Amino acid sequence: MEAEAAIGVDIGGTSLKFAAVDREGRVLRHWTRPTPAIDPSEGIMRELLAGIDKLLAELKEEAPELRVAGIGIGSAGQIHKRDGSVAFAVDTIPGYTGTPIKARVEERFPELPTFVDNDVNVLALAEKHYGAGRELQDFVCVALGTGIGGAIVQGGRLVHGVYGGAGELGHLSVDFNGPRCSCGNYGCIELYASGTGIERLLKERFENAAKPAWALNAAGLLNAWQSGDALAGEAMDVVLAALGSALAGVVHALNPEAIVLGGGIVEKAPALLAAIEDATRSRTSPVMWKHVRLLPAIAGSRAGVIGAAAQVWQYT
Repeated sequence: MEAEAAIGVDIGGTSLKFAAVDREGRVLRHWTRPTPAIDPSEGIMRELLAGIDKLLAELKEEAPELRVAGIGIGSAGQIHKRDGSVAFAVDTIPGYTGTPIKARVEERFPELPTFVDNDVNVLALAEKHYGAGRELQDFVCVALGTGIGGAIVQGGRLVHGVYGGAGELGHLSVDFNGPRCSCGNYGCIELYASGTGIERLLKERFENAAKPAWALNAAGLLNAWQSGDALAGEAMDVVLAALGSALAGVVHALNPEAIVLGGGIVEKAPALLAAIEDATRSRTSPVMWKHVRLLPAIAGSRAGVIGAAAQVWQYT
């Protein structure tokens, strides 16, 4: 069989990651460039096209026997599945909404099929092909990081919704009387259990009280909680209750085989998965809980580029 690889690109608010990935999910080449700070939307497209061009040239020179089967891109923001443009992006990347990613890449590289999706959707593809979801047909992927992202896999395929916005699990409300979220809803789980949400929660909690010795952010809270700090434990009770409520809602709505948890917050606290499992189980119907598992994401730190590339194998 002819040796094949796909180009995978992970576009984030701080960096662009490029890789050549084979069908087994092995990264053959990999490097990272910072996301441009000046005119980031157009800068991202310049860096994206230049990076793909550079990677293709290096592969042609160093591995001429390798056939490049296509280009897969995972990007921050909501992505129109139909045309691969950015349907909506927060101000982390100013001016990014509306960027025609797929059209620009196909214009430059017309000989290569190009696929673009949301960054958490491609993380779910990485788990489906190479990680915790390999034996699963119906699962949900939740990424706990600066924000909270989600992806839904049913029947072995991603659920995209009308235009590609399905899986915005960070905006499930766990308190209809809670604070207003940037999405327009109230009490979204992202306000309680994301990196930014935890920081907001802690600053509010200790605004008129003696501040603890640990930093008032997610890393500080998790480290103190794992060390048995009482104040951290009280704050974590709120975070875990919110997470448990949201994930129980996911289980009741979708009846998945598993919820795969990943992201920077989970990776920093090995004990967190068991605590989230306890909080979710206590809020879930026993018959529904009987058929679901909480699993750690295992595709690794390069899951973004691996999952982006996996679109080529998934859709061609």
